[in-house]
Amino acid sequence: QVTLVESGGGLVQAGGSLTLTCTRTGVAVRINTMAWYRQAPGKQRELVATISSVGSTNYVDSVKGRFTISGGSPGNTLHLQMNNLKPEDTGVYYCEAAGGYEYWGQGTQVTVPS
Repeated sequence: QVTLVESGGGLVQAGGSLTLTCTRTGVAVRINTMAWYRQAPGKQRELVATISSVGSTNYVDSVKGRFTISGGSPGNTLHLQMNNLKPEDTGVYYCEAAGGYEYWGQGTQVTVPS
């Protein structure tokens, strides 16, 4: 069993910064990719950023230049540095780890008031 726990969310004014952390515990399994997703109220969950086990990263266009994903497999922590936050970044942010199976955390709320 793999457990993912996100932390670091909160309320921040537009233009501010937050760093999210995802901590992985449990059975040692092979993880190929880790990612951050987010879900805004009334919207579908969307992929925000991914990082492979060799450090390759990808971002959704709306966060390029503002967010940085780091860490991940083979380590046990994943981070998302979020700068210049905007109201449209509001949502629940989820950590995901993918190998033979997909594992998800419970999410952490990020709120950027308009």
